[in-house]
Amino acid sequence: MSPKKAKTKSPYAVPKLKDFSAKTLDAAAKKVLAAAEQEAEAVRGETEWKTFRDRWMARANGILTQINEQWLKAAPKEAKRDAGQKVNELKSRVSEIVEGCEKKGLKPEVEKPAKSAPGVPVPLAAGAIDITLPGNRRPLGAEHPVIKTMNEIVGVFRNLGYSVEEGPEIETDYYNFEALNFPPNHPARDTQDTLFIAGQASKPLRERLLLRTHTSPVQIHTMEKLQPPLRVVCPGKVHRNDAPDATHSPIFHQVEGLAVDSNITFCDLKGTLDHAMKALFGSSVKTRFYPSFFPFTEPSADVQISCIFCGGKGTRDGGRCPNCKASGWIELLGCGMVDPNVLGFVDYDPRKISGFAFGMGVERIAILKYGVDDIQLFFNGDVRFLEQFG
Repeated sequence: MSPKKAKTKSPYAVPKLKDFSAKTLDAAAKKVLAAAEQEAEAVRGETEWKTFRDRWMARANGILTQINEQWLKAAPKEAKRDAGQKVNELKSRVSEIVEGCEKKGLKPEVEKPAKSAPGVPVPLAAGAIDITLPGNRRPLGAEHPVIKTMNEIVGVFRNLGYSVEEGPEIETDYYNFEALNFPPNHPARDTQDTLFIAGQASKPLRERLLLRTHTSPVQIHTMEKLQPPLRVVCPGKVHRNDAPDATHSPIFHQVEGLAVDSNITFCDLKGTLDHAMKALFGSSVKTRFYPSFFPFTEPSADVQISCIFCGGKGTRDGGRCPNCKASGWIELLGCGMVDPNVLGFVDYDPRKISGFAFGMGVERIAILKYGVDDIQLFFNGDVRFLEQFG
């Protein structure tokens, strides 16, 4: 016959009361206290005490929490007061028992190191930490939608062989305006459009400092240090003296591009931008170019794409498409062939060298891609808005 197994005492379970009279509540409370005292006497080490404490006082499913649920909340209206007093007394008494058990001078339990056969890993003690395991990494937040869009734009041109160049946000008048063929009386030089650094009046005009209004100065810096052929994109933050509203911000981001080589034509520019727009918005998107003016390009053009919301039809849901104003086209960026005067500032020979340049606002593209109706949402730092892009 097999030996009989020793009986183990089952842990205390909270009884459900059918009678909520004072006599019944007193009898049930005495049994609870007796069970708590009996368990406290059996506690010998710190680990056992923590288990005992959590079993009785844990907020989620401790015995006191169960008593509160099964006695107080289940009590009829006329017995609520008596049940509440009894539950509070129990909480106080059990807390004293747990604290008294802790003060018995319990010491942390030290387990003897386990022995194992050669080549067999030693099992870890309960609660021990294996320091050979990789640590827990804190999860990183999501990319900001503007940065995410800017990286996506840059990625399109990097796949075409363009390198990335960056430059300072504080520029001189020379690099921001003069070297880009802006004449001295151009409106962009006015303080109503450009944020100038204070205390610059005594300096020559070309040396005065300002917050760059576009990333085009990076193109000048690049051409000064490199010889053709070159193909670069210049992402970054720019500043203009604009009042903030749904479509304007004094701080925004641009990605500009430049390609300089021999025999660069406007056809190369059109093919490059048509490919980029299809990579960003889908292969069905069409592009069209129409004449414009920029001081640093000649000829210049604005680029439109067929409306990605109505498919270029101008109508949506039986009415006018509000995104393209029923035209079927959305204006997106500016471009053109690099003006020979700009090439002259960097000592390129415009008789042998030609190039094209383009620039686009990152926020404008992010608004289209994500359906945002207010540019200020990108800068307010509202977590409820930003966490949608996780």
